[in-house]
Formats: sequence, structure tokens, C-alpha cells
Amino acid sequence: MAQKIVTIYTDDLTGEESHEASAHTLVLDGVAYEIDLAPESYDKLLEAVAPFISVGRRAKRRAKPAKPHTAGDSNDTAEIRAWAKEKGLTVNDRGRVPKKVREAYDAAH
Repeated sequence: MAQKIVTIYTDDLTGEESHEASAHTLVLDGVAYEIDLAPESYDKLLEAVAPFISVGRRAKRRAKPAKPHTAGDSNDTAEIRAWAKEKGLTVNDRGRVPKKVREAYDAAH
């Protein structure tokens, strides 16, 4: 039996199909929202928040809750290695950072 899988991208604001729709993330009061918008709807969003952005300031990133690290997850690897060496933990210069080292780093941060 043959199958055909079709992905339809839809603008969340208009409900219309669009091959140009893409996901956008908004954060308000620490709550993140994701919305799929076509370029026209995204322009409307930017226009609506422009007065607030123009008088606002960039905030420092809030600490994110620790998430499990997965294979190939290279974010912060250099920082974790430096921290581990500073703390006297054994860590190689290349390859995977041991789970216990990552957990210790996450607990310290």
C-alpha cells in the first residue's frame, strides 16, 4: 500500500494555508508562546508591538530550568568543561561531557 503524507502550513491568526508560515516565539511575563504566522500576519504582530518595543529595554535572560542534556547537545559544552576543570573534576578536552559533570554543572547554576 502506498502512502502520501502532506504537510499543510497554516497561519494561526488567519487560519489560511501558507507555504511561507513559520513559527515565532513570544515571551510575556515569563510565559513563552509559540505561534505560526505567514509574513503578512507577522508584519501585523510587529506593527502591534512596535510602540512597546520602542520604549522597552532588553531584559537579561531568566535562568531556565535544568533540562536533560541529549547526545550531541553542544550548547554550553566549552563553558561546562571550563567550569569542571576549575572545580577539579575530570573531563576530556573533546568528546561527550560525562552525565555526572553536566548534572553537577546544572545543579551549580
